[in-house]
Order: sequence, then structure tokens, then C-alpha cells
Amino acid sequence: MAPTTVTTASSEGEWRQLDKRVLLVTGAVVTGIAGGICLPVLLGLSSGAWFGNGPRRGIGLLLLLTAAVLLVLGSVAVQYATWRRTRYRIGPDRVDLHSGLLFVKRRSLARERIRSVDLTANPLLRVLGLVKVRIGTGESSGSGESSLVLDPVGRAEGERLRAELLDRPVDVPAAVAEGALAVLDPSWIRYAPTSFVAPALGVAAAGAVMQVSDFFGFQGEVIEWTGDRFHDTSVAVMVGTLVLAALVVGAIGALGLWVEMWWGYRLDREPGGVLRVRRGLFTTRSISVEERRLRGVELVEPLGVRPFGAARVDAVATGIADDKESDHADLQVLLPPAPRAVADSVVGLVLREPRTPMDTPLTPHPRAARARRLRWALLWAAAPAAVLVPLGLWLTSVLLYIAAGYAVVAFPVAVLLAVDAYRSLGHALSGGYLLTRSGSTARRTVALQRSGIIGWTISQSVFQRRSGLITVTATTAAGAGGYTVHDASEPAALALASEAVPGLLAPFLEPAPPGRADARR
Repeated sequence: MAPTTVTTASSEGEWRQLDKRVLLVTGAVVTGIAGGICLPVLLGLSSGAWFGNGPRRGIGLLLLLTAAVLLVLGSVAVQYATWRRTRYRIGPDRVDLHSGLLFVKRRSLARERIRSVDLTANPLLRVLGLVKVRIGTGESSGSGESSLVLDPVGRAEGERLRAELLDRPVDVPAAVAEGALAVLDPSWIRYAPTSFVAPALGVAAAGAVMQVSDFFGFQGEVIEWTGDRFHDTSVAVMVGTLVLAALVVGAIGALGLWVEMWWGYRLDREPGGVLRVRRGLFTTRSISVEERRLRGVELVEPLGVRPFGAARVDAVATGIADDKESDHADLQVLLPPAPRAVADSVVGLVLREPRTPMDTPLTPHPRAARARRLRWALLWAAAPAAVLVPLGLWLTSVLLYIAAGYAVVAFPVAVLLAVDAYRSLGHALSGGYLLTRSGSTARRTVALQRSGIIGWTISQSVFQRRSGLITVTATTAAGAGGYTVHDASEPAALALASEAVPGLLAPFLEPAPPGRADARR
């Protein structure tokens, strides 16, 4: 079943319909949903009674089968009507999409505003040779008016649309190499179990076992079986073993998730100044970033992979970091956690710099910034203990032991994280880039194009004023919308902002009074 073309051709382009195999997709998905609903009803809610002898079994199976068939056929019929009412057109100036069954919706994007054409295919779409095409303008819009989604079209049609809509004349220096900038090294998988995803997956797996066992009515047997395994062991050994088992399960899950997300990874620079990331084992993704909307890069070093000398590279570009309309939230990732040397090389290639700006030494921040982080860390660590102690004195002494154990662990960890956060602070100017670094659980170093800075936000609390510190944020239309230099000395921060974009901050600075070397706001 090839995609249908509506033969109403005009100078504005041909109207086309989505691929008719969307009916097969809907039928397969709803069949799976129907099976997932009917089987628990049969086994769980009826306690298996319909598998017994007698007419009750036949009636129950017939009712379930009839309901499942009606659900599938009804869904396919609705999808067919929707498919007949949906069409799109690629004109010389605009891309149009008309859809809607009861309420007709007409969407249109100017081609000159289109900044990305991303292709996604889950396993079912891959089997059928289909892809979902998302055409975006690179603008954040909670109303969903900044993108069009064609779901689905044939893979060849998706590639044709991508090539056509991103084909623009761009002046690219002849010395800039095109082709592969980075390809997957399977050894990078060693960083997957060190991420925070691993323990989260372990906890989720334990919770899923309890939920499923409760649904089918044998949660008590699961708890009893687990208790029997630790009948002759202490509580501490039992808890430690269960935590270790959860971490092992989480690590295995993290490995599987990494393979699914990053298998086949490849970063290319294509003609016309487009960076393209392709990746995915079962669900394949093709993500495009126009270099003309790139305003820098971000080097991310999560706490788990940092001791192993690894880092991730994200794009700082307009309209992708906070894109709420996409079905995956990692559009900005250009390189998964990889050795730092590889990450630095990718940064240089993406920015077209012979030497990566990340090698520039950063200016450290005053020791008063360390004191602020220590105070805040100890305050947050003390808050739970401050709640547990009064409750323990009022209700039970068990809470006092819990508070003591918590304090023994939490306070040293808080101090270590605060010191690490202080050591991460730094800023510098490197050629055409502003560099700023901060963070502990995820240390982030941003190289932001100075030409992409459109304003400055300067803040100073009462406590910062007493310590001679100030926080400045470079405002930009790309990425997170602003990148902050935290707790720098006031003269250094104002001088940095003034030098990064000459003339932008000058009207808001007061001339230094006689005898003072630093400028005041």
C-alpha cells in the first residue's frame, strides 16, 4: 500500500495523504492493547474461573473475544476516516497540513522558518518501512503551533521531505570537512551502569514486581518467599543484599537502555551546514540541527562518569532544549558519554575551531562562594533531621535512630558535594566564546557564542552583597535561554560581562567613584 497522492496539483504543490499502512499500525497497536486488557481480566479479576469446565468458560471467552474484535475494528475504522481527512502539501513557500475528523484543523508553516526535520521509527514502523516526520521551526510553543507531524509516511518519502525542506544555500568555508564527525565506539557502553539511571531502574523493577504480584493476588507469597531466603540473616545483611540486587538489576537495565538509545550512533555534517545525529536499535531516530541556529555547545560531566574521564556533548541551539512537543527530550545531545578526549574533539569539530574552547583555563571564584555552598548544603542536609528528631521525641525513639543514621551519612556527603560544586565554578573568555562552568552532580561547561548574547541579568542577594559576590546570567535565544556565572567577585563579573559584549552593559554601569578601581552597577 503506497502513499496516496491527491491529484489537485497546482503551483503551490501537490496534496498528499499519509501512508495507508497507518491502518496496519493502528490494528497492531490496538490488538496489543486489547490483549493486555483482556488477559488480566481473564486471569486476575476472575481468578481463573473461566478456565474451569462448564458453559461459564465458553461465555466468558466469547464475551472477551467479541469485545476485543469490536475494539480493534472500531479503532481501525476511526483511523481510516481520519486518514481520509488528513493531507499535506509541500509548496515553494509553505508547508500545509489539513487534518481532523469532526473539527478540521489547518496548519501552515513558512519554509523559511523550518529549522529541523526529524525522523523517528519505532519497531512496528520499521517493520512496515514507515517513519514519523516532525517538521519544526526551532521555536518553543506550548500551543503546538511551531511544528507539523506527519505520522506516518514511507521511509523514502521521509528522507525526501528532509532533503527538500533542509536544502538551503549556505556559505560554508571550504576548509570545513563534511561527513562523519563521530561514530559509535561500543566500548562507551561501560559508562551506562555508572549513571543515575541504574539505581532508578533497580527501584522501578522492585516496585513493578510488587505491583504485578499484587494485581494477580500473590504479593504475600512474594514477600514470604523473600523473607524465607533471609531467615537466618540479620536485617542489615538482608537490606544490603536487596539493595545490591536492585543495583545489579538496574545496571543491567541501564546497559539495555543504552543499547536501545545509542546503537548505530553517528554524527555527520551534511552539505548546507546541517548536523545530523542518527541512533537507536529498535526505535531509530534521525535528528537534524542547522548550524546557523547553533550558538555554542555544552560539555556535561555527570557525577557517575566524571571519575572515569567521560563527558557528554549537547548543542546550544535555538528551539530544541525545551521542546515540549517532541516525544523524546534529548534532541540536543550530539555525543553520548564518551572519553573526554573524544568529547573535546567533537566540540572543536562542531564549532569549527582548530582548538576546542574547553581547553581554556577558567578563572576560579572567591572562597566566599565555597562558604555559601557549604552553608546551603548543611542547611538542606539538616532539614530532614530537624523534622525527625522532634517526631522521635514525641512518637518513638526509632525515629531518633533513623535521624542519627541519616546525619552520619548526609552531612559528610553534603560537605563533599558543596566543596566539589565550588571547585567546579569558573568562567573565562576564549576568542568568540563565553565560558562558564558550574554544578556538582552534573558539572556543565558552556561555550556560548558572544554574538549570541542578547542581554544580561545581574542579581545580588543581601548575603552575596555582604560577601562581595554577584551572579550574572548571559541571556540568549538558544538552549536554556540563559547561562549563569554563579557567585563571582563583583568587579570580575561586571568586567566579564562588559568585555564579552562591548557596549551592551555600559549604559547600566555607574562610573567608578574617585579612588575606586572597580565599576559599580
